[in-house]
Amino acid sequence: QVQLVESGGGLVQAGGSLRLSCAASGATFSSYGMGWFRQAPGKEREFVAASSWSGSRRHYADSVKGRFLISRDNAKNTVYLQTNSLKPEDTAVYYCAATNSDYVVPSRWAYSYDYWGQGTRVTVSS
Repeated sequence: QVQLVESGGGLVQAGGSLRLSCAASGATFSSYGMGWFRQAPGKEREFVAASSWSGSRRHYADSVKGRFLISRDNAKNTVYLQTNSLKPEDTAVYYCAATNSDYVVPSRWAYSYDYWGQGTRVTVSS
């Protein structure tokens, strides 16, 4: 069983940056692939970024490629999402998720993930 707690959300102006964190506990963090998803008001949850167990393989949604960076520190049981050049359309609740399956390409599919955090809200003003 893995517990995930996100933090780092907030209100930021367009063009700004935030670093989201997701702290994991309850299991061997380095054995889990990690993903970030987001859900905007009135929209379905969508994939943002994912990382393999070691962090050597990463996968991004086209909408954030070149602006967001997923990284992890297995010694701190934490995965990060650095968000840069934020746009109003990035406004959403951001969730981290963990999977105990190792995919060649870190999964973009929500059903691949076994554990979810409660989310952290990001609001980007224009």
